[in-house]
Amino acid sequence: MPGSNAPRRRGASGQLPTLDRYLTYRLHMLAKLSDRASHDLYLRECGLPLGEARCLACIGSFPSLTVNDLAFQANLDKGQASRAAASLVAQGLARKEASPLDGRSVVLSLTPAGRVRWSQTMKLIDERNAAIFDCLTPDERVLLGQLFDRLLEHARRAPDDQAT
Repeated sequence: MPGSNAPRRRGASGQLPTLDRYLTYRLHMLAKLSDRASHDLYLRECGLPLGEARCLACIGSFPSLTVNDLAFQANLDKGQASRAAASLVAQGLARKEASPLDGRSVVLSLTPAGRVRWSQTMKLIDERNAAIFDCLTPDERVLLGQLFDRLLEHARRAPDDQAT
């Protein structure tokens, strides 16, 4: 959605808005800028690259994740999530266990050392979040949160071909 206009609305000239006016483009750009700053911070403070830090945060926040679930929650493709999970297991931060629901898959959980690193990572995520939203008033933060909740709920209900 560009600015305050619906995505299919044309401007006074009859032309569609430029790409940088669409909400989805701006969301991706905000995520990219945030990821850039977060990557260095996670590496320096937690010893984890962005993908692994993101996966660690998800494993600690969403219990009993499969690698497919992890990929979705961490916004990574399955290969990235699988490599990150394997690295976390190799570092002793996570463990893989057979799924009680499906013996063919595994679920991921944090080890005690992983819980410690998860706490550090979540503190950094909280600080990054606060820094990003610092330009908004408390009322604007609440409103933005409510609007995101509505947009997410709408996207979850939309058919796959309309959710972009």
